[in-house]
Amino acid sequence: KQAAITKDLDVITGEDGYNYLSEKLVLFLDDVKVDELNIGEDLKGRAVTDIQISGGGQGTTQQEALTNALKNMKRMQTILITGSLPIKLDVEKTDTISPVLGKDFVKNALLMGIIAIIMVSLVIFFRYRMWKVSLPMLLTMLSEVTIVLGVAALIQWNIDMAAIAGIIVSVGTGVDDQIVIADETLRGESIKKLGWKEKLKRAFFIIMVAYFTSVAAMIPLLFAGAGLLKGFALTTILGISVGVFITRPAYAAIVEILLHK
Repeated sequence: KQAAITKDLDVITGEDGYNYLSEKLVLFLDDVKVDELNIGEDLKGRAVTDIQISGGGQGTTQQEALTNALKNMKRMQTILITGSLPIKLDVEKTDTISPVLGKDFVKNALLMGIIAIIMVSLVIFFRYRMWKVSLPMLLTMLSEVTIVLGVAALIQWNIDMAAIAGIIVSVGTGVDDQIVIADETLRGESIKKLGWKEKLKRAFFIIMVAYFTSVAAMIPLLFAGAGLLKGFALTTILGISVGVFITRPAYAAIVEILLHK
């Protein structure tokens, strides 16, 4: 490739009296020009792999000139080595995880999630004493977690401790909303004269107010500049959005079916 590019270049004489090609070899690092080199005339149109880079150093004394030459050499080595990785890195945040936690992180997260779901299910069952109410809530809750994790995998979002906390918050909010739907439609002793459609409308009005309040509270954290807070806010907004627009209507449809039966 070097031979093909240089075969048609002209040969010119530099200020030092040596002959060079008419174009220089320009080095960039992260799109920033860091150096440029003259190409010797003997490299014109030649496919060689043992190219040497030579250059001198300037200084008021011989020792200073030697030191500057060595400094330029090391700088050139660094540019050539790091330049072989054309990847830009933006550090968002740095986490320190112990080897023990890193090894057991997934297992502990799954275990805590299962325990949390079981505890919530027990509370719901003792609250209503009806499997027709408790089971749909449990299935809706599991579906919500699955959808949130699926979306996170789709957008390649990192599931860290903050993200897990956001999922827990969104699931807890989801259970609260389902309880509101169940209470407004199945109980609602103070509004017995209303039909089930009106009761669902009242329930979703409460849910939407709570949703927009939660989103408004999370938005400032997205721009707080801290990766941990951003991850928590994004996961929470994602979780409650999935709940409000997907799983809550699904649960309301299940409740409607139960009421008709």
